[in-house]
Amino acid sequence: MLSKEIQLEVNRGAMLPLMEEFYTIQGEGFHTGTAAYFIRIGGCDVGCHWCDVKESWNAELHPPTSIDLIVKNASTYADTVVITGGEPLMWDMTFLTQELKNKNLKVHIETSGAYPLTGTWDWICLSPKKNKLPTQTVYANAHELKVIIHNKHDFIFAEEQAELVNDGAILFLQPEWSKKEEMTPLIVDYVMNNPKWRVSLQTHKYLNIP
Repeated sequence: MLSKEIQLEVNRGAMLPLMEEFYTIQGEGFHTGTAAYFIRIGGCDVGCHWCDVKESWNAELHPPTSIDLIVKNASTYADTVVITGGEPLMWDMTFLTQELKNKNLKVHIETSGAYPLTGTWDWICLSPKKNKLPTQTVYANAHELKVIIHNKHDFIFAEEQAELVNDGAILFLQPEWSKKEEMTPLIVDYVMNNPKWRVSLQTHKYLNIP
């Protein structure tokens, strides 16, 4: 149980439930292959059955950490920071992104879009989930749409989501890791027949890095 004072700090975004932070290579989507410092925020109620970081779901398991410390750690490494989760937009991202931008860092987010957009972002990767659809603010501002393909029906979902994002969003299809052998050939065929889409792979898993 958090003290009242800490809970107030979390509510206003001055502290966040930090699960982990690490410097690595971005493995997915538009910025694949580039160095980035990842900040994983705890807490998610979207509940994807194939989530590979289910330990992020319960925010109470991850200690509220001051934004000052998070930003200090991030600014030691790359010039690009990726905020991920969990679902980071469960929390107010205004304070964190402002302080990161004050350090002249490029600030990216990976989000399901299930909550309204807060914060100032250089890049927004929207990865929508069927069981909790994105808010309009994220559809309108997403720089890329990355749809996870777990079965053939997900191609229909992908097209539905492509109709909802802004015209500038870059469209990616990515095989769910446990189904990659089955789904990757289907994605390749689909992209060749529908070239508005691009293929995204979880290259960090092939490289055996975080």
